[in-house]
Order: sequence, then structure tokens, then C-alpha cells
Amino acid sequence: MSLARDVLAPALLGAGATAAAATVLRSRPPGGPGRWERRNFAGRDVSLLGGAAVGAGAVAAPLAAALVTREPAVARTLAAAALAAGAGAGMGLVDDLGEGPADAARAKGLRGHLGALARGQVTTGSLKIAGIGAGALLAAALVTPGRGTSRLTGTLAGAALVAGTANLHNLFDLRPGRSLKVAAALAAPMLLAAAPTAAIGACTLGVVGAALPADLAERTMLGDTGANAVGALVGTALAAHPSRVLRGSALVAVVALTLASERVSFSAVIDSTPALHRLDDLGRRAPQR
Repeated sequence: MSLARDVLAPALLGAGATAAAATVLRSRPPGGPGRWERRNFAGRDVSLLGGAAVGAGAVAAPLAAALVTREPAVARTLAAAALAAGAGAGMGLVDDLGEGPADAARAKGLRGHLGALARGQVTTGSLKIAGIGAGALLAAALVTPGRGTSRLTGTLAGAALVAGTANLHNLFDLRPGRSLKVAAALAAPMLLAAAPTAAIGACTLGVVGAALPADLAERTMLGDTGANAVGALVGTALAAHPSRVLRGSALVAVVALTLASERVSFSAVIDSTPALHRLDDLGRRAPQR
């Protein structure tokens, strides 16, 4: 594995693409800046344009890295990551801009959206589940080796891992910087893996590095667009990892955390655990008094 080609270049592409997208979006916000403004947990007005920039960077960086690599297997895996991130960003954008207050009140979480669908109500959240799931399935098919039943099983497990990780990052996006910190913590060890996984991890760290300052300062927020996109990158890196034990353990952890989120508040657990609370609060602006 080449450090410059497989780690440094993708990280720079991730940071550069995200920063460039943020600059363009700020100068010409589609529909005007008001369309992207939201009120965050602390009552401050923030912009979803940060999440849109993360989505753009999460797609552009692995695509660009795929074009410059000389290894077909690495290029295919990077293309899969771009596909998964694109599905996450695109469907997250539908949810961010298309869901009204009444929709949010009726259906919350995975159980809420699936329950609404069972009653014949198609929410933007249920559309997001279907769209991200389809993108995850295609991405997993690209990164899963083998043939026959073994490849089919691996593809389905990989799709669940990619989609579940994308959703999990959205569940963590309840406080400034939290979801991006989770993405960085998961992506950093990937740099030690084989070239395809390391390259996706590096892209993720580049995107996070460019987006984290504005997110922590509460000038922007990820929304579903950014959280699902960066989570899909992390999920694809995990699905492409050569260790079957790691892939299986990651899937079990993602499913367990997703199910737990229906009954337990992640914020409450983090706030009540001193070490997690310190990490979660690191770099965040002081609360209003």
C-alpha cells in the first residue's frame, strides 16, 4: 500500500471537495439561504448547507480517488463508496427539505417510519430507507468477493452494514460535531487496513476535517444529508474490510445500537458517562446562559 496514493491523496481530496462545495453553496444557496436554515437543539439558527457540502464531498472524494488509482479493485471499491454516499446524501436531502413538522411528529425513528408505511402512509423517512437501502445493496455487490450463495449472503450482510451505519450516524447527529467525531473514530483505524478500505477511511477523515469546525461552532449542521452520507462512507469501508470477523462484529454492533436507540437516549447515556461526555463536548462552543 502506498501511503501517498492510498491515504494522503484521498484525505486531501475529501477535505478539498468538502471545502469547495461549502464555498459554492454559501455563495449561491439553492432556493436562497432561508430554505436551509434550521433551529438546533440549543435554539440557535444554523444552516443545512454544511450537510449538503459534506454530502458533495463524500461523493466527489472517492470518485476522484477512483479515477487516479491504478488498481481496478481499489477503484471499484471507491466507486462503491461514492455510490453509497450519493444514495445517503440524496435521500437525506429529500428528508431534510421535504419533511414538514407534521410528518416529523407522526413518524420518528426506524420503527415510526416503518409503522407509518404499514398503515399506508409514505413518509419521506420511508422513502429514505428504501433509497439508502438500494444504494447500499449496489455498493455491497461491488465490494463483496466470491460466487454463488456465499457472495449473495455477503452482499446482503454488507448492504445491511452500509445502510445501518448510515442510519446510525444520523441517530448520533443530535449535538454539534457528535456524528462527525463518531465517523472519525471509526475511520481512523481503517487507515491500517488494505488499500481499498484505507482509501475510503482517508476520504472520510478528509471530509470530517473540513466540516467539523463549522459544525462544532454551530454555524452549520449535518442534517440527514450529511450524516447519512458520511455514515455510508464509513459503512462501505467496513463492508470492504478483509476481516470477516470485523465485518460481522460491526454488523452486530450496528444492529444492537439501532435497536437500542428505539428505547434509550444516546444523549442521556453520553451525558451520564464522564469520559464520553468530555469527548462529546470537546471543541464545542460554550452553552448560552
